[in-house]
Amino acid sequence: MNELVSAAATKTNFTSMDWCIVGAYLLMSLAIGLVVKRYATSMSSYIAAGQSVGVWLGVASMTGTELGLVTVMYSAEKGFKGGFAAFHIAILAGIVTFAIGVTGFIVAPLREAGVLTIPEYYGRRYGKRTQILGGIILAGGGILNMGLFLKVGSMFIVGVTGLSNEGIALPMVMTALLALVLTYTVLGGMISVIVTDYIQFVVLAFGLLLATWLAVAKLGWENIFETVEATMGKGGFDPFVSEGHFGVEYVLWMAFLGIVGCALWPTAVARALAMESTAAVKRGFRWSSISFTIRFLVPYFWGICALVFFVQYEPTLATAFGVGSEPLPDDTEPANALYAMPLFVGRLLPAGVIGIVSAAMIAAFMSTHDSYLLCWSSVIVQDVIAPLSPKPLGTKTRVLFTRISIVVIGIYIWMWGLFYNGGDDIWDYMAITGAIYFTGAFALLAGGLYWKRASSTGAFCALIAGCSAIVGLGPIREPVARLMLAALGRDVSAAASAEFLTTARVGLGTICFTLVVFVVVSLLFPDSPNREPANSSEGVA
Repeated sequence: MNELVSAAATKTNFTSMDWCIVGAYLLMSLAIGLVVKRYATSMSSYIAAGQSVGVWLGVASMTGTELGLVTVMYSAEKGFKGGFAAFHIAILAGIVTFAIGVTGFIVAPLREAGVLTIPEYYGRRYGKRTQILGGIILAGGGILNMGLFLKVGSMFIVGVTGLSNEGIALPMVMTALLALVLTYTVLGGMISVIVTDYIQFVVLAFGLLLATWLAVAKLGWENIFETVEATMGKGGFDPFVSEGHFGVEYVLWMAFLGIVGCALWPTAVARALAMESTAAVKRGFRWSSISFTIRFLVPYFWGICALVFFVQYEPTLATAFGVGSEPLPDDTEPANALYAMPLFVGRLLPAGVIGIVSAAMIAAFMSTHDSYLLCWSSVIVQDVIAPLSPKPLGTKTRVLFTRISIVVIGIYIWMWGLFYNGGDDIWDYMAITGAIYFTGAFALLAGGLYWKRASSTGAFCALIAGCSAIVGLGPIREPVARLMLAALGRDVSAAASAEFLTTARVGLGTICFTLVVFVVVSLLFPDSPNREPANSSEGVA
């Protein structure tokens, strides 16, 4: 079936003019990195833009970061597989982000603390060993989380431009995009990220709205709803339906991920820490609740439109993706649903317009990668290398180590994207790999900020407990599920294993386990009244 999808990609409307539009945009982004390099003169300006970002620039930058091409791709995949029921993820994200903007939960006191990274707060509240362990887990889980970003973004370009999804096309696109992002992120740091994110926000918003309008004009509102109902039934609209793509446990898992996306995830928190005041943080999050909702809704809708388009106009492709009226042949796996939306966009948009939208998507790709690369590299330097250094690191040394880390992480995600072949949806992969970090982070941040009895020993143990989320990765989850089912004397088939131990169950179980460990150990091993946490900000210029 992959051969069929590869052949179908050649029908795209992408032309030489569209390549020129994309190329011009990429050159502009590179020029920005070169221009702003001179302003990255200190560690604070390099990783936090001098903590002087205003509300509207912060909103645009946060949206540009969180609405990456990988977001568009995994959201479209969810819409393609789950229909309108996938909208619950967007609605929950918007509600939770607005609530945090009203209350300032976690993000406001973090900004008041004046820290540059989350593990730096660990150091101040719980001590150096917790900061170092937290930095290692944060960087490790975060880098693993973004391991498929490059591959998924490159899959969009391959699909929409008509390149073959087999052979060397995908690795070559991955290499070219990575080289571009590394260049301007290494040069300009957070200042470059903020400036390019703002431009990318404008381009991306235009591209999303234009493509959405064209999709509705092509397919028609009533037709879209009727086709989803005919194809998926009630499960295409109600996320709580057990026979659908989601279910009650999944919805609960998504509600917690709404908190994670804005109050715990380091790239979003980095924007809060870079804003000019806590009032700006709250106001920015309240406005960002709108964009956080839209960043999911629009790509979900694209995936739904791709489903409708293939069912009605390309029945052979619909069958290849496993959604057509004709069943797949026995022992045949459906084609990768990630290619559905790019193939749809390549057929829907006319020449010229597809170049603008593709530039917007590449903008989204870049705005995510630059922020994530800078975030994880700064954590490695600020919270692992610097605390372990026998003498204080100067500004130039810190910036140099950060730039080296960016390059090393970039090489890793290139290799991981080529060799990892897990079977989970990309969104579920990201949720479970992120849980390796954020389950412990939730306990440490909420406990440290709002519970006086939280102890350093409890924090240390909670970080380790959170790593149990790695069981949710497909290659690990499946054999673990079979062992558990065998111990219970039940069916150990692949289908039974997948139903028994889902990513949602692993995620919710890890949250509960980590919180219990944190509270119990903190009560059993309280901190000495005379303990003075280390001030991890020493040496930061």
